Amino acid sequence: MPRESYNVRVLRTKAVASLRTGITAFNGLDNDGRVTIVLLCVQHAFEMLLKAILDFKKARVFDKKSQKSISLENAVRLCQQLDGVQLSDEEAGTIRVLDSLRDAEQHWHIVVEEGLLYLNIRAAVTLFDSLLGRVFDERLADHLPPRVLPISSEPPQSLDLLVDREYERIAGLLKPGRKASAEAMGRIRALLATEALADPDAAEISEADVRRVARGVREGKERQQVFPKLTGFSSDVQGSGLTVEVRLVKAGGLPVTYTTDPNADAAAIRTVDLEKKFYMGPNDLAERVGIARSRATALRRHLGLDANDDHYSHRFVFGGTSHIRYSDNAFRAMKDSVKRLDLEHVWAAHRTIPYNKRHEIVPPACDQPGCVVKFTE
Repeated sequence: MPRESYNVRVLRTKAVASLRTGITAFNGLDNDGRVTIVLLCVQHAFEMLLKAILDFKKARVFDKKSQKSISLENAVRLCQQLDGVQLSDEEAGTIRVLDSLRDAEQHWHIVVEEGLLYLNIRAAVTLFDSLLGRVFDERLADHLPPRVLPISSEPPQSLDLLVDREYERIAGLLKPGRKASAEAMGRIRALLATEALADPDAAEISEADVRRVARGVREGKERQQVFPKLTGFSSDVQGSGLTVEVRLVKAGGLPVTYTTDPNADAAAIRTVDLEKKFYMGPNDLAERVGIARSRATALRRHLGLDANDDHYSHRFVFGGTSHIRYSDNAFRAMKDSVKRLDLEHVWAAHRTIPYNKRHEIVPPACDQPGCVVKFTE
């Protein structure tokens, strides 16, 4: 185990302290401000823990331009890409749901059903313990007495069951004459935050989405139509009592359509912030994959990642200039290709050669499938 820096020790201590405070508030008898304290503290616990992990692994924790500590979302993305941590999509989704719930509660208000709150916090404790063991070879039990865990008077229920039950409650609140639309909107925000399990771009909740969902509920649409991203997600519960472990898992889902039109007549559609989805420039992408920029350019051409297909890349146009940016899908495609392709052959076939020197250079043959010689202006 490498020697820990002062920053790592402080950040990990802060993470455990915030988690303890959040658990204490969850188990408290006072309901005033309880949900707010729980979400603020548990979200902060993960932000400190992930940054402790990044610093421990000698990864970048400060933004180059602003010289400020990176956001939780950026920390999640880096931990998904970092060898030795490899945060899974489901684990990243667990953290994003907490972050989205915290954001909605801190800046406005939400109504989180008790069963859903318990499921998310218990999944957070399971993941926190897993990360401590995975990176620092520690257990959460080393920092907490066994009784200090989220306690519920009800056994943990399946996520899909909780979502269905909450959807029925929202439909009841939105019936004509109830005059309970404000509470219904608060519950809708909680379910929209839960969609971050399936899609990082759904982590931010817009009021346009809240109104669209409410319209779909009033029209009598099924839950699967209004929240298709949550279809196929459930919870894996193991153990019982104080030893219970909860993990949010994916078992498949329905196709989802995206739009930037706030007036689109489809309650299930979520607006997408393209600048957050496509956040890496060519140099950032090369650095994160761990290859030279020239090789990265050749590999992108080989894989067709510059096609501007809104899956791997998107070209942003600002006046007379344009910039191409890449998503996590592009990173994963390049990372996988580096393991199975000969980069020197790919570079020889796809490199950029000055026009006046092309007659002097004969590139070696590329024996990789799909690799053809392409001279680029």
